[in-house]
Amino acid sequence: MPISDLLAGRFGPAGRLPDRIEEMRGPARGVVMVPLYLSWPGLRECDVSDESTRRNMYGMLLSQGKRNDIARFINADLLAADWSLISESLEPKLRRWCERQFAFSDEPAAQQPTPVGEDGAVA
Repeated sequence: MPISDLLAGRFGPAGRLPDRIEEMRGPARGVVMVPLYLSWPGLRECDVSDESTRRNMYGMLLSQGKRNDIARFINADLLAADWSLISESLEPKLRRWCERQFAFSDEPAAQQPTPVGEDGAVA
């Protein structure tokens, strides 16, 4: 194991996470086998198609994974779609770093339109 892998965690998210979201090329469906050093007992196999399982796995990978783990197992499109739910469970420093680095917004994905009355006035 390279020394850089051992030291990466000491430098916070910037030392462990990919620089760009495009580096995350994980599968969009199917079952992945999480490495032993990251898995919780009994949670080594994760079905990416199951939203709850995927969000838990992504949160675990972002919090504890190495750069290569994150790039290998996280799908950028699915992470972006799930971000509002995943971000709630992350440590604040990690959440802010991801939002800056990957251009995620901490606001809801879809804003509700402003109601307009028949006369054109905002309701």
